[in-house]
Amino acid sequence: MNNKKDKERGLFLVVSAPSGAGKTSICRELLARWRNLSFSVSYTTRAPRPDEKDGEGYHFISDAVFREKIAQGEFAEWVENYGYLYGTSKITMESFLEKGYDLLADVEPRGARSLKKSFPGGSFVFILPPSWEDLEKRIVNRGFEGEEAMQLRLQKAREECREVVWYDYVIFNDQLSEAVEQLSAIYVAEKSRRARVQGRIDDLFMGR
Repeated sequence: MNNKKDKERGLFLVVSAPSGAGKTSICRELLARWRNLSFSVSYTTRAPRPDEKDGEGYHFISDAVFREKIAQGEFAEWVENYGYLYGTSKITMESFLEKGYDLLADVEPRGARSLKKSFPGGSFVFILPPSWEDLEKRIVNRGFEGEEAMQLRLQKAREECREVVWYDYVIFNDQLSEAVEQLSAIYVAEKSRRARVQGRIDDLFMGR
């Protein structure tokens, strides 16, 4: 791989968090701040919620179409979560990154682990709540139907938090504005890693 290609390739930033940790709000604020950062729109088989539009947060497709894409190897990662399938398009990711666009992906830990294997140059960030009590309160306030459903969410949240050990960065979402600042700082720092700008370094010395 030549230096020019390395120099122009975009950055891939993965953000994960347990349900209720505020990940969506943090990512939304980050995207509004950085024009060169695009959101990686995942595919899912679940139905859109009243405030969701196809092609924005998700591409909503049928179970049959999703499984066809799996068979054709179109996903960089995919998982089943609460009976629905979620996946990240390999073709879309490569297209954006090759053109030099930076991508932000909102991916749960199992999918993020798969992406870390297939896209080793990515940066992985885990969002944690300030406390278990705070997380439980947020999940309860989301109004999931029934005690059993709520306890399932809480149990899954605890399991997902254990995945934090292999992430590159961790942010505690005590205050939304502070969490956004921290994620923004991580993005800026990752853009300046020596390995990412090695092509420009080489060009500089070659031009002496």
